Formats: sequence, structure tokens, C-alpha cells
Amino acid sequence: MSDLAAFLRAWAKDPLGIAAVAPSSPALAKLITAEINPDMAPVIELGPGTGVFTKALLARGLKQSDLILIEYEADFARLLAARFPQATVLRGDAARVRRHRALLGGGLAGATISGLPILNISARQQMMIMRGCFDLMRPGGRFYQFTYSPISPIRRPVLDRLGLKARRLSSTLRNLPPAAVYEISRLDE
Repeated sequence: MSDLAAFLRAWAKDPLGIAAVAPSSPALAKLITAEINPDMAPVIELGPGTGVFTKALLARGLKQSDLILIEYEADFARLLAARFPQATVLRGDAARVRRHRALLGGGLAGATISGLPILNISARQQMMIMRGCFDLMRPGGRFYQFTYSPISPIRRPVLDRLGLKARRLSSTLRNLPPAAVYEISRLDE
């Protein structure tokens, strides 16, 4: 199945859950993964959809076995498992990411890449996602999120409460709609 066909089928079932008018572009995938390298493995990816960011992570030198892909939509999860058979593909809610600590084998992830429609997610769910991801990342770990908004996609109260900071890295007009990438990190790092 093509990426566009898979995207359109998922969008038709749940347009607010998908919260995009088109799949993420290769240009956005290149931006959101630009700071990732194999030394950061394992890497968690939230909401990988059809795997556009996943392919970009592999192009950055990570192995499929370095990736933990957490996807809520069942059709996308099946597609990801077929496309990336050596990656760990989990069907589940990103707000429950902390439950997957055992998959890290006693270690911690170096980064999280998020394709979630984070602007449509409540502050409570954002808090659960961010707390869970930072609990699973080692010191210096980074969370990368794209947004269609001109401001940070993570709400200021969430950042403040968790001791996090947001930094806009870059943007691209070669995405529909144009998007920016933010890096979220701990205040003390």
C-alpha cells in the first residue's frame, strides 16, 4: 500500500486523530531527524504513521533494531511492522509510553521523534507524554516535535512543570502545510 493511500484511509476514519492534510514530507523528515546519529540509539518514535520519519532515521545510520515505534492507529502499526520487521512496533497510546521501559533492556533512549498531532492533545496528555518520554531518555536526551504553529507545540505550563525548555530548530516550506521543528530538552542540559 502506498503512503498516500494508507494516510487517506486513516484520515477518512479519524481526521481529528490524524490532524494533517497530507503525510509528512521527506523535507520535514530530514529536518526532524537532522540531529540524530547512531550514538543516540535506541530512539523512540511516537506516531510514526507510514514511516516517513522512520526512513529518515535509517538514512541517518540507525538500524531498524535501534527503533521503538509507538503507533496508535492499527492499520499504520501493521504497515510499519511489515516495512520495518526488525524494529519494535507497538500499537498503543503515546501517553502510556512509560509502560515500555522494559523494551529498552535496562538502558535509556537517546532521543524521541514525535509525529503526533501534539497541538490537538490536551495539556494533561502532553504532560503524560513528555514525562514518560523524558523518564525513558538518558541525560542529554532530546525530544523532537514538528508543528504547524508559529510557537512551541508543547504548552508553557507543561514545560515549566517538568523543567523543560523548547527551542525552534528550523522550518520548511516543502511540507503541506509548512512546518517547524522544535527540540525539547531538560533545563539543566
